[in-house]
Amino acid sequence: DLLVVVWEWLNEHGRWRPYSAAVCHHIENVLKGDARGSVVLGQVDAQLSPYIIDLQSMHQFRQDTGTMRPVQRNFYEPSSAPGKGVVWEWENDNGSWTPYDMEICVTIQNAYEKQHPWLDLTSLGFCYLIDFNSMSQTNRQSQRKRRLRRRMDLAYPLIMGSIPKSQSWPVGASSGQPCSCQQCILVNSTRAASNAILASQRRKLYGGTAGNPGATGTLTVVRQSNTFAGTSLWSPTSGSSGTNNNNISVGGGQAKAEQVQLPLSTANFPCSPVMPSLSSAHGHHALTINGQNNLNRPGTQRISMGTARGAIPPGVPALPVKNLTGSGPVHPALAGMTGILMCAAGLPVCLTRAPKPILHPPPINKSDMKPVPGINGMRRKTKKKHLRRGKNPEDVVRRYTEKIKVLPDEDCTICMERLVMSSGYEGVLQHKGIKPELVGKLGKCGHMYHLLCLVAMYNNGNKDGSLQCPTCKTIYGEKTGTQPPGKMEYHVIPHCLPGYPDSKTIRIVYDIPAGIQTNEHPNPGKKFSARGFPRHCYLPDNEKGRKVLKLLIMAWDRRLIFTIGTSSTTGESDTVVWNEIHHKTEFGSNLTGHGYPDPNYLDNVLTELSAQGVGEDNLKE
Repeated sequence: DLLVVVWEWLNEHGRWRPYSAAVCHHIENVLKGDARGSVVLGQVDAQLSPYIIDLQSMHQFRQDTGTMRPVQRNFYEPSSAPGKGVVWEWENDNGSWTPYDMEICVTIQNAYEKQHPWLDLTSLGFCYLIDFNSMSQTNRQSQRKRRLRRRMDLAYPLIMGSIPKSQSWPVGASSGQPCSCQQCILVNSTRAASNAILASQRRKLYGGTAGNPGATGTLTVVRQSNTFAGTSLWSPTSGSSGTNNNNISVGGGQAKAEQVQLPLSTANFPCSPVMPSLSSAHGHHALTINGQNNLNRPGTQRISMGTARGAIPPGVPALPVKNLTGSGPVHPALAGMTGILMCAAGLPVCLTRAPKPILHPPPINKSDMKPVPGINGMRRKTKKKHLRRGKNPEDVVRRYTEKIKVLPDEDCTICMERLVMSSGYEGVLQHKGIKPELVGKLGKCGHMYHLLCLVAMYNNGNKDGSLQCPTCKTIYGEKTGTQPPGKMEYHVIPHCLPGYPDSKTIRIVYDIPAGIQTNEHPNPGKKFSARGFPRHCYLPDNEKGRKVLKLLIMAWDRRLIFTIGTSSTTGESDTVVWNEIHHKTEFGSNLTGHGYPDPNYLDNVLTELSAQGVGEDNLKE
């Protein structure tokens, strides 16, 4: 029998997201050559250049941050959407298109082929109604509508054979008694470790019984215990355990299983109503779902997860990665790569994961929020009437320069022509009163340029009446930015930051809504998104902390805190991003590098503010 193969990765919300068909073909080609090798995703998709898939541990590894995510190999019928190359997508806030999870895509295509006028996704755990006549998706709660589309793409790869019982490990796993070699012991233990991580994420999704009390089913969860040479590596734990601290340990062993029944609400179960079993070396661990409607979808199968929590065995070296996307005793990228290399060499390794960062303080009553001493008010707003300041370019350039009669024998670093020659912008840019051969010297720093070059540079900037020397970055006038309209609030809360036990805390709250870009932005007339707002930031309530706040307020008024661009975190374009002035967004820890204690932060942010033309001398003025 022919089967369609779809490779998927687990995102931070516990959802399996499909790789594109081209990427899946690439993974399958590598898998044929070496079932325990590595796949460099950047070879087929430039946007995935930081990512590598380790086929032995079935994890996606990001080289620049060290982030590791589980991957799986899923199977569908050739007549399903991935087998035909059909992709269903919905339009997101910035006007681009996002593909549905593969299981939902298969469901939508099945209903579309049967010429159903609409499709209700409630039974899949999503409160959306698909209307095929208007090609729209409607949120049944908010009534918000989004467009959807059906497009044709490359069909996903085909393989011969029946659907394997285990879908998240390479083909060729042993049956019967496990091999006792170091490599097989390693693979078996890594499998259990991966299951432990995924089980923790599953518990977050399915652990509660909130939702529709009349639609509960039964979830049969495996409790797994591995032993090797008399040492317990995986202790049995309840499937409802809520722990977030997982230890990934490698050291091997035989497996035994017992089952425990847990209530499961269909309202809490996301998009996979049919979930088959996971086969292991010593038995069949069954995961059964009752009371779920599968909408007659052919070939949609998912894998079950063990709920074991790892205990580090003696003699296995630990790589303490405090946080998989930030700083720690071992850099996460180095630790992740070390883990992969040690696995390939057949050596045991353990990656430990610490608790999540403490982003916010305990709940605070409004009456406990006090004004910051020495600062008037508790909020600032940027309105549209503040956004435009038209200045004549010639007047701005003449204001900050003086003419030079005796020209030095050096280059103009803007046009790279000699100062004794005419500006490189001659014939390209014309301004009355500014001849191409005129040269000016900036008043503070003394650097010299063609006046026409300075006019061209000004016209290419924000046109706010300020000028910045391209050589030494000295700012002339008051520099302003392109921050969209929004609101800034600030107040004192009765809690202290790590490293400042004797001071209360200044909390800053930024809130910027999504909107339409104007002429000063990268894509005028196009929508921009505003993710993660309101954003909460923290300063110690001491003399230096208040000084920083005053300067941040000044930077906000000058529209320098945020800008519109491409997010370095998500890669999303046309979205609100930070503008080179760092903020502390982590209240009670420093696992991400954006928290406390950080004894150098206040001095560093003062330097960053000064580089934007917001210095301590402005406070005196």
